[in-house]
Amino acid sequence: MTTTIRPLQPSDRAAWEPLWAAYQRFYEVVIPLETTDVTWSRFHDRAEEMYALGAFDGDGRLTGIVHAIFHRSCWLPQWTCYLQDLYVEADQRGRGTGAALIEAVADLARKNGAGRLYWMTHETNATARRLYDQIAERSGFIQYRKAL
Repeated sequence: MTTTIRPLQPSDRAAWEPLWAAYQRFYEVVIPLETTDVTWSRFHDRAEEMYALGAFDGDGRLTGIVHAIFHRSCWLPQWTCYLQDLYVEADQRGRGTGAALIEAVADLARKNGAGRLYWMTHETNATARRLYDQIAERSGFIQYRKAL
């Protein structure tokens, strides 16, 4: 089956929302609708360094999403690209969709002069980690958060 990766357009929101909701359920979080609205608008604002790409099957159905954010770093002179969210529908996992989405972000990062692409996943996400261990190296860093 053919998968096409392309930037999500404003008209793709209705197809994106169920995958965004499934991603939140997977990580057991609830992101308020107001935040989702702001996030969606940032993806389509040229002044923002945020991007959303989608994987579409041969029938044009959205089966996976990825979100990327570019930022500066104290460790590199170039931009850094953070792959913040990646979700592939359960029936599409193991078919290369996730790897294709990651590679599309890597292409976007190279095109925009980034010196590094990085991402995180939960330590219990064994399925994703099997893929990630094949295509990238773990940094060994542990993330901490402080609510503000």
